[in-house]
Amino acid sequence: MSTTYFPSGKGLAENRKWLVVDAKGKTVGRLATEVARILSGKNNPAWTPFLDMGDHCVVINARHAKFTGAKNDQKIYYRHTLYPGGLRETTVKEMFETKPEKVIELAVKGMLPKTKLGKGNGQEIKSVRGC
Repeated sequence: MSTTYFPSGKGLAENRKWLVVDAKGKTVGRLATEVARILSGKNNPAWTPFLDMGDHCVVINARHAKFTGAKNDQKIYYRHTLYPGGLRETTVKEMFETKPEKVIELAVKGMLPKTKLGKGNGQEIKSVRGC
């Protein structure tokens, strides 16, 4: 009889790889799903639902990612200053001019699980500006 491999939680941090993803010419949503799969470890054949099997990921050329359709003008990011009347709006076009890596980071963060597997535990979103 053959046995099935079942990973334990030991040695996961030492076996993480660093992967570089180029965002040039890719749409933001498809890029974000690719990065989220890498961070959560679903591209690993030994993926286990309750273990953090993910790798580290670096996104380069974030400035050259693109949105399809009318999202460039219509999509709005909201944030609040925690003061009364402090709701601030930023369009995608403005965000790409000032912080293109933040657009990718927010898209990936929204695709990660909202549990302890998606928050921290070595899942870092690193992005390198421009190029």
